[in-house]
Amino acid sequence: MAKKRKELPLLENVEIEAFAAEGKALARVDNLVVFVPFAAPGDVVDIRLSRKRKQYAEGRIVAFKRYSADRVKPFCSHFGVCGGCQWQHLPYPSQLKYKQQQVLDVLQRIAKIELPEARPILGSEKDRFYRNKLEYTFSNKRWRTLEEIQSGEEFNNNEALGFHIPGMFDKVLDIEKCFLQEDFSNRVRLSVKAFCLTHQMDFFDLKLQQGLMRNLIVRTTSTGQKMVIVVFFREETASREALLNHLLDEFPEITSLIYVINNKANDTIFDREIVVYHGSAYIVEEMEGLQFIIGPKSFYQTNSEQAYRLYSLVREFAGLQGNELVYDLYTGTGTIANFLARQCRKVIGIEYIPEAIEAARANAELNDIKNTAFFAADVKDLLNNDFIAEQGRPDVLITDPPRAGMHGDVVKTILSAAPERVVYVSCNPATQARDLSLMDNLYQVEALQAVDMFPHTQHVENVVLLKRRK
Repeated sequence: MAKKRKELPLLENVEIEAFAAEGKALARVDNLVVFVPFAAPGDVVDIRLSRKRKQYAEGRIVAFKRYSADRVKPFCSHFGVCGGCQWQHLPYPSQLKYKQQQVLDVLQRIAKIELPEARPILGSEKDRFYRNKLEYTFSNKRWRTLEEIQSGEEFNNNEALGFHIPGMFDKVLDIEKCFLQEDFSNRVRLSVKAFCLTHQMDFFDLKLQQGLMRNLIVRTTSTGQKMVIVVFFREETASREALLNHLLDEFPEITSLIYVINNKANDTIFDREIVVYHGSAYIVEEMEGLQFIIGPKSFYQTNSEQAYRLYSLVREFAGLQGNELVYDLYTGTGTIANFLARQCRKVIGIEYIPEAIEAARANAELNDIKNTAFFAADVKDLLNNDFIAEQGRPDVLITDPPRAGMHGDVVKTILSAAPERVVYVSCNPATQARDLSLMDNLYQVEALQAVDMFPHTQHVENVVLLKRRK
């Protein structure tokens, strides 16, 4: 007989003190740090613990005794379940305040280096409908909310087209309306779901790995172009064509309609064949007269308007006078490299994904940019003294690594090359702080500014200007 799990205690009248990692709030109870989601500093709550260790615990709020003055009513009906917008209960100015403070706290705690006064965080002019890409998942076993379960009702509508529940690969929340992307995305998603249900096109079973309908991806641009990608698990020509023709009839504004057959065990389509059913194979974004091709596999900053402000800040920090050799590490599809090319002698971009480098070269050609060179390789493998001797020592180096930060070998090579300026863009201030501490002997932090790319989430970008010490 299985041993019954002991129920963890209920903590009553606990005041929330601050925010911690991953957007969770924290409180302290008898020297125990307790992490809870969807709380705000100043809330007084009852917390049911779900996990307890010696020095910390995790739990969820079961009752509010007093609401924080720094709290607003969330505007999305899925808040608290979806997990995509953890901070909707905070007014946007407060979100910016907490994000800036988190960046500074992390830099001071981990880097332990001298820092200048930070510039005010750059907030997003749009705090709703700001994303240019969303990916939805089909499931034949939709996630039941706690309210549905407690109601005791029987539900026959098991199909979902929405977002994964955080930390649960096989659980999908059906989405009625999402405020992240323009309403075209909502209308497409609801129309696709209704059509598939009406025509008995089976939704994917994420555990058994079977079913026809797998994913739906919607991409848009500030120029008004729209791409819809439908991912099927298997080929069923009649059903596939019926759905795609329905989309064309219902949404004539679609400029690129694409489908993919993905029978793998994961959702990624990077190694799958892309089939253009209607229109162009790509959509085009614009920035200061430059055009950037975005294909179904392309990476592009998902907040287009805020991306422009981010790149403008990078350009400002780079301090280009027109004759510099610039290295752009982790260049992606070369957006920053091509954006800077008009203000310098040459830009060299390095990125390990070959398809991204192909897109970077295509974007340079599209804009008649002739002073860029792009290399497809892992930065830590390619960027060495021999490469620098061949290509030239950079005057300015831009680095925008993934969340893990820069490899130690990359840091050593940068220190060896010793460019006059380094502009470090990071989506993870903790690993950025680690790297800054490694560079402190040769570089001092001249300026730093956080940029909010994702309102209503805890995510924040931070841009640091490093100048070589004299």
